[in-house]
Amino acid sequence: MRRHFLRRAVVFLAAVLTLTIGLSALLLWGAASLLGIARVPPGWVTLGQAAVAAFLGLGGALLAGRAFRRMAVPIGDLMAALGRVADGDNATRVTERGPQEMRTLTRAFNAMAERLQRQEEQRRTLLTDVSHELRTPLSVLQGNLEGMLDGVYPRDDAHLSLILEETQVLARLAEDLRTFTLAESLELKLTKTPTDLAEIAQEAIATFQAQAEAAGVTLQHLAEPGLPPADVDPERVRQVLNNLLTNALRYTPTGGTVRVRCSRGEAEDIVLSVEDTGAGIPAEELPQIFDRFYKSKDSRGTGLGLAIAKSLVRAHGGEISAHSAPGEGTTIRFTLPLHSVS
Repeated sequence: MRRHFLRRAVVFLAAVLTLTIGLSALLLWGAASLLGIARVPPGWVTLGQAAVAAFLGLGGALLAGRAFRRMAVPIGDLMAALGRVADGDNATRVTERGPQEMRTLTRAFNAMAERLQRQEEQRRTLLTDVSHELRTPLSVLQGNLEGMLDGVYPRDDAHLSLILEETQVLARLAEDLRTFTLAESLELKLTKTPTDLAEIAQEAIATFQAQAEAAGVTLQHLAEPGLPPADVDPERVRQVLNNLLTNALRYTPTGGTVRVRCSRGEAEDIVLSVEDTGAGIPAEELPQIFDRFYKSKDSRGTGLGLAIAKSLVRAHGGEISAHSAPGEGTTIRFTLPLHSVS
């Protein structure tokens, strides 16, 4: 492809050179006629015309060649780089040079290649993480089923309950992966409707009330009165709150408290926060808690809860953040715009 492009460029350059010489000769002939140079011996006129035409032609060819080279070399670099990317080398980058237009095109290509490389790395990481997360429940299922079939384990409720629990873990992982993938690829469809977020928060708390009482944890709902409805997908907002409450209850000890607050934000948005009085999160781990598959050593979750919450909040046009200190509990705060964000 590059050789074909260079051949066409040489033909173009030859055409430019021929046209330049022809136009130069024509202009010299016209000037000689207007100035009466025709009385000069014809041989001298012809020789002068040829010399000037050759000079102008050479100058034009040099200028055209220089301009062509400034365009051809960067284009050739881009063509070669595109071939390498097509072969799977997403680490390819092109040096910016040439006219401003070519620099802009090169910059866009480098940005595209960088995005492709990042997506490929994310895909590989995701596959590795999923394989790791699947290994544990599948090993438990296989071990218990083989043990019962071989007569090593009795076929009692204890072992069947363990198998059921692991199948539920797999089901949650599959659903979490589906939601996370849709949200990350911007293909998640939100069914937005004017929603009372304080009521959604109250319903979420009611869902976890029995679990909290069994763990000796107090659930509280604090809502600012008169909050306007927000244009959101209520099911997805409920999913965000469920994920945050699950984490809060998991790390809040007996006698602790989990609060859900709803208030009007400084912008045209509603602020919701889930606060717990648990052990808190070390400062060095705090920036990682919204990463997919990140979880503490004692967690039996999928490690996708906070990553999904972040994706769902951002799909609504909001933001989510975490504030915590060891021994002082954790607060997860997120905002949702009152009006739909296109």
